[in-house]
Amino acid sequence: MSGWARDQVPVTRVYERVAPIYDAYDGAMDLMGGTARRRRLVSRARGSVLEVGIGTGRNLPQYPVDVALTGIDVSGRMLERARRRASVLQRDVELLEADVHSLPFAAGSFDTVVATCVFCSVADPARGLAEVRRVVKRGGVVLLLEHVRPDGAVLGWLADIVTPLTRRLFGPAMNRRTEVTVARVGLEAVTVRREAIWREIVCRPGAVTARA
Repeated sequence: MSGWARDQVPVTRVYERVAPIYDAYDGAMDLMGGTARRRRLVSRARGSVLEVGIGTGRNLPQYPVDVALTGIDVSGRMLERARRRASVLQRDVELLEADVHSLPFAAGSFDTVVATCVFCSVADPARGLAEVRRVVKRGGVVLLLEHVRPDGAVLGWLADIVTPLTRRLFGPAMNRRTEVTVARVGLEAVTVRREAIWREIVCRPGAVTARA
């Protein structure tokens, strides 16, 4: 088993465990502006769309009605809830159990790739983002909503301290530098909206991939 696959196993187990209550605790973030951030970003999706880490399908109401949507997640239990949500919304979406570290799609398969609060959780964010870059079409767009390590010395230190606990209990790391990682893998930011620890990043595949 590769390093990223081995490291992803305990994170996947966390999401399998918390799937029944995920909407409850994730909903708290939506009350603090998360819904507006999701809507602002996800509504920009066009054409053939891949959402990585679709989870329970919380983004489904935000997509334009005319996109062709595929969603993947490592947790089968999360996907069960996404299927139920899609049925209630009468939303046509193909849902697959898959890992962003090794996406089961050909290069250049999608016009848009979406990820919201995903790269705080994956074992190897650089590898996952490189896979995102691979499957988006030339001229396509990648839409990311992520929280990142706070800039301040004290808050950054606190994020480093609590990350082992949050990883074990809920999955996400609180000290990821996702905005930096995006550039490292050859994704070029078109716009970045910064609000405290939150980043709404709209990016496109660059001319050269710089693997980390």
